[in-house]
Amino acid sequence: MAQDEKGYNGWTNYETWVTALWLDNDQSTHEYWREAARECREEAPSDCMVKEGVWTVQHAARSFLADRLREEVSYSTPITSEASLYADLLMAALHEVNWHEIAEHLMQDLDEERA
Repeated sequence: MAQDEKGYNGWTNYETWVTALWLDNDQSTHEYWREAARECREEAPSDCMVKEGVWTVQHAARSFLADRLREEVSYSTPITSEASLYADLLMAALHEVNWHEIAEHLMQDLDEERA
């Protein structure tokens, strides 16, 4: 298993890499998250932080998508409904995921599609 300067296989850490891998590996899941990225990109220009000049449109879109990724993946886990060793370990691993990095990757895919 390759560990490099960025962490794990070019990603921040193992948790981020494996999450991105699973989100990207299944066609329907991949298409779902690409559509979510498009939606976040479309919503970003109307955000108050963008309108006030605090965030760029790209930053807002990436942040919206990262939040959506974290919420949907974290809250859809089947073993966290009851307190257990496994639930605690899973939540600890999900806490380590760099959701912004995965969101950036999805946004870059959209940019490549438009080019």
